[in-house]
Amino acid sequence: MTDSAIPFILPGPPPQRDTAAGWQSWRTSRDIFKPAPRLDRAAWRALSARRRTLHDLHRAATHANLPLLDTPMSRAVAKLLNGRIESNALKHKPTTRAGVMITGGGYQGKTESTCEVAAAFEDRWLALHHNLNPDALLGTRDLHAPVAYVQTPVTAKPKSTCKAILSFYGAETTNMDLPDLVRQVAASLHDHGTKALLLDDITRLRMHRADDQDTLDLIRAFMSMNVTLVLVGVDIPASGLLREGRHDPRTGQVVMPPSRHANIHGLEATQTERRFDLVELDRFRYDTDDQIAAWIDHLAGVENELRLMNAPEGMLTAGTMPEYLYQRTDGVVGLLERLMEDGCRDAIETGKERLTEQLLENITIDLAGAPGRDPGAGEVPPVPPRHDTSRRRRNTVFDDRGPAATKDVG
Repeated sequence: MTDSAIPFILPGPPPQRDTAAGWQSWRTSRDIFKPAPRLDRAAWRALSARRRTLHDLHRAATHANLPLLDTPMSRAVAKLLNGRIESNALKHKPTTRAGVMITGGGYQGKTESTCEVAAAFEDRWLALHHNLNPDALLGTRDLHAPVAYVQTPVTAKPKSTCKAILSFYGAETTNMDLPDLVRQVAASLHDHGTKALLLDDITRLRMHRADDQDTLDLIRAFMSMNVTLVLVGVDIPASGLLREGRHDPRTGQVVMPPSRHANIHGLEATQTERRFDLVELDRFRYDTDDQIAAWIDHLAGVENELRLMNAPEGMLTAGTMPEYLYQRTDGVVGLLERLMEDGCRDAIETGKERLTEQLLENITIDLAGAPGRDPGAGEVPPVPPRHDTSRRRRNTVFDDRGPAATKDVG
């Protein structure tokens, strides 16, 4: 190991994606982290004391930055979201673009999956246009931002939501009333060539509050600005956001009524319904053989990313470990990631260099005070207990049921 690994171990504070500069920093650096090399104990002991320390620190960084692995659920979300953003970006007709709502529980990877799809689209879009805004006026040099990522304010109002969007671009908002703010949002989206507007934590809106109803109404009006509106939130169907919508059986989309703000602020000349594709990024399930096999396949992928020097093959997938890990995490990928990170740190510090049920029983998953999350909006999921035998079941996915299981015996 060389000292050049140190920048990857200590990369500095993570970029804040809710500004244009922060989003670009994250997008262009999201794949640069290199995990620690795989060393056995003999190779590790052959290092100098300093390099052993650096290697262990690099391993800790590796476990703290586990990659976002594809799951059957995330692949379905990515397919729909990528198709919708790309198709809308290629439209030339002045019609309202259909949006996407991504729902699911807390810590299930909704934000990361959404941002990864949007970043990959931006990579392709910028390459297609040689990093230039194809819609820019001749002689102008506005920042080209094909994707804008915004977190919904905890106490969202129409003005604060507009200001959050404008803050992404660094636009001026001082002494502006709501009509001016809305016009500035429309101008910023157009001038910066934004094709997708991501509004995260949308279920912070409480539909029993008049301000929040006005905010959602205004957000729907943004769809007339020729962008793909992507709303991400916890359990959107139960949040009240869809109470004015209806399901269109022909398209499978949720159809929302036109926005009152469209007439008030002149965003469009006609009353147009807003259509959303609603897709769920669900947790893993453990009820059928196919679901169990998908969970085990995911655990195999996670195991491949770990850097423990005494880890046997099948450390996470053999015996009762899959059932145990499911019981500890309820199939939520974010909870599994936290358990792996803390468990690997303990395995390294104790010298055991492997994960066992006994070791993991000493690990508490504590999400209290999680930064940037609103527990009242369901962004922090309940953590299953460490030992709950009532949920345990024997793994039957690889059982040989024999011919009697599939044929009638007469």
